[in-house]
Amino acid sequence: MSNIKYMEFQLIVTIVNKGQCGAVIDSSLEAGAEGGTIIPGRGSGIHEKAKLFSFAIEPEKDIILTLVPSDRTKKVLEAIVEATKLNEPGNGIAFVIDVEKTTGINHLIE
Repeated sequence: MSNIKYMEFQLIVTIVNKGQCGAVIDSSLEAGAEGGTIIPGRGSGIHEKAKLFSFAIEPEKDIILTLVPSDRTKKVLEAIVEATKLNEPGNGIAFVIDVEKTTGINHLIE
């Protein structure tokens, strides 16, 4: 028999301009998240089309992965949106993905 316990989690994926990851992490911690993972990336959306001396510029982005218990998702997401002004054009995007099984975070599952 397995002693593995499961709890419902969701992953909040936030993509913002480079340097804005601190606001995402700070606001999510204040709203009840346990932390986050920051991954560097490059944008190619409608607001990222720019040129410098005829060369296309792909602005750098920060991608923040925040795994939260499902009952905290709404509060954490709202805090991120408020802190980063995601409802304004060109400030980034956030979306939520349901997570089927999670391990390695026993302090949250116990």
